[in-house]
Amino acid sequence: MSAENITRLEVNGKEIVLIGTAHVSKQSAEQVKEVIEAENPDSICVELDEQRYQSIVNRNKWKDMDIFKVIKQKKATLLLMNLIISSYQKRMGSQFGVQPGQEMIQGIQSAKETDANLVLADRDIQITFARIWHGVGFWGKMKLFFQMIYSFFYNEDISEEELEKLKSQDMLDAMLNDLTVNFPKLKIPLIDERDQYLSQKIKDAPGEKVVAVLGAAHVPGVKKQIEKEHDLSRLSERPKKSKTPAIIAWSIPILILAVIAYTFYANPSVGLQQSISWLLWNGSFSALGTAMALGHPLAVLTAFVAAPITSLYPLVAAGWFAGIVQAYMRRPSVSDFETLNEDVYSVKGFWNNKVTRILLTVVLANLGSTLGTMIGGADVVRLFIENL
Repeated sequence: MSAENITRLEVNGKEIVLIGTAHVSKQSAEQVKEVIEAENPDSICVELDEQRYQSIVNRNKWKDMDIFKVIKQKKATLLLMNLIISSYQKRMGSQFGVQPGQEMIQGIQSAKETDANLVLADRDIQITFARIWHGVGFWGKMKLFFQMIYSFFYNEDISEEELEKLKSQDMLDAMLNDLTVNFPKLKIPLIDERDQYLSQKIKDAPGEKVVAVLGAAHVPGVKKQIEKEHDLSRLSERPKKSKTPAIIAWSIPILILAVIAYTFYANPSVGLQQSISWLLWNGSFSALGTAMALGHPLAVLTAFVAAPITSLYPLVAAGWFAGIVQAYMRRPSVSDFETLNEDVYSVKGFWNNKVTRILLTVVLANLGSTLGTMIGGADVVRLFIENL
């Protein structure tokens, strides 16, 4: 047993044992079992929320997913990001012959075996994603999304020894510094706020002795925050939506329509050029995104037709229409949902599974439409200025 991954604390007369783990490490899972057997705690805290806990204990959850509901509730991007993260962890876990999150699974099993209280100590992942998404801005969202896509395709093997080093303090500091450089605002909701949430839940766990199973990145923060009191209701609040994005979202189409309308009045031939430019840029980029997702030809056509219109009405998006058409034309079978957890393991499976194909269609069609709006809008303004 490696003592360097074990941290012992005394808080309010309660003995707390923190186990810093790597989420795809065989040694981490074995260490969790050994420590719990040796400590015989009253409570075992795991770095899971209710949603992730259910995904572990109910491996058939995908069978009950309504793909049309996912699209209509605007959750396609969130689900796709979750699947990309799952795929990345699953590939790493496969390399070392361990199930992703095995140390958390072991914590759950040990709680049953020792009759200890099981405490789900992490914040709702939906809240964490909402707070991350709220804080990074439009370009930050694009950068974060493509960074995750890159991590999915980047498949370089690392040694288990290197993976174990992720649990050392020095490597941890380097990781957090790198995270701060690339996404300065990401560290607060992803690490700092969850450190506060985890520390409070661990401190409030029943009994005099508590073992907490945490990813190594959270151990230093939990050690720092556990002496303080934290308001869990405040940490669980969804961020209030800013009015600025909505103002911008409505201002751009109003401006475009006003420019085209005035140009038509002043010079109908140039106004026609602007209209064609807007239609082609918007439709072509959205259709291209759908084609990149290997969408059905009708889904590609739908994206082309819908994008120029939906770009002028922010309450709807081209990807929703393309995704729904894709779902109707290539309706997922039961087997697609049953094998979803396995198919996301590979790039080929990700594109072949009808469920992920629909999600990719929605996301890439919307990205294409956004690019088309920027380029098409700029071209409309250019034609207007040139023909003043």
